[in-house]
Amino acid sequence: MDIVVQILLNAVIAGAIYSLLALGFNLIYSTARFFDLGYGALTAVGGYSVFFLYKILGLPLIPSIIFGMIMAGILGWGVSELVYRPLRARKASNTVLLVAALGVLTVIQAGIAILFTSQFQTLSRYVAEQQTYTILGGVITQTQVLILAAGLIIMVLLGVVLKYTRVGKAVRAVADDEEVATIVGINAQRIMGGVFFVGSMIGGLAGISVGFDTGIQPTMGLALLLKGVIAAIIGGIGNVWGGVIGAFVLALVENLGAWQFSGEWKDAIAFLVLILFLLFRPKGILGK
Repeated sequence: MDIVVQILLNAVIAGAIYSLLALGFNLIYSTARFFDLGYGALTAVGGYSVFFLYKILGLPLIPSIIFGMIMAGILGWGVSELVYRPLRARKASNTVLLVAALGVLTVIQAGIAILFTSQFQTLSRYVAEQQTYTILGGVITQTQVLILAAGLIIMVLLGVVLKYTRVGKAVRAVADDEEVATIVGINAQRIMGGVFFVGSMIGGLAGISVGFDTGIQPTMGLALLLKGVIAAIIGGIGNVWGGVIGAFVLALVENLGAWQFSGEWKDAIAFLVLILFLLFRPKGILGK
């Protein structure tokens, strides 16, 4: 019984992180309509910003996390304005945008490695003293509880904003048809920039969560991006809430597979699930 509870707890925590990744990715993808590989590197930007401020400079935790999210958001917005927007204005194909995004990913990863080296780092100052809680025989750390709480808060806030605010309705209008949204008076470029900012902030928070849970390294972004993309495809690519469902499904299958086989099989299991969905349910659980 204890091992089952522990697997479920691990799946919930992993699902919270994957859902953040899928939320940010789906928000950007549903609006910009291209596969933004650079989004993965922004998770590392958030993690390393907190590493520098909180662990090296010794600043308070909450301001460090907020600043880390803002840094990821600003960089994501800057990339969209300086790289993606000119390409979109020239009617560049999705293949060109994909190659540009790959360049963004490579440059940001290289920059982080130059500034902080490629050594694996952790964000927690006092790992050994971290408080733990026992739930029905399973163990969960205080950091994991905070990660779960942050994930739930972001999910609810994003859902409320998209459904009930004027900005959210404008975002959904641009996602449905950018040309028609522009005709009716919506500033699509400004909305697009805001989407990249918010989506990158969410990605930065995911990177920060991973940093406190396990650790960070400059190349972490691509692996996290793939998990977010797989979760998004399972739930329904471009469907914000589908990505959340897909994240928890992916996390549960991964942890069950790791229990039956070994931890080394987690990535293989994730891609096997992806292949099965692409073959038999390409629209995902909820569809677009």
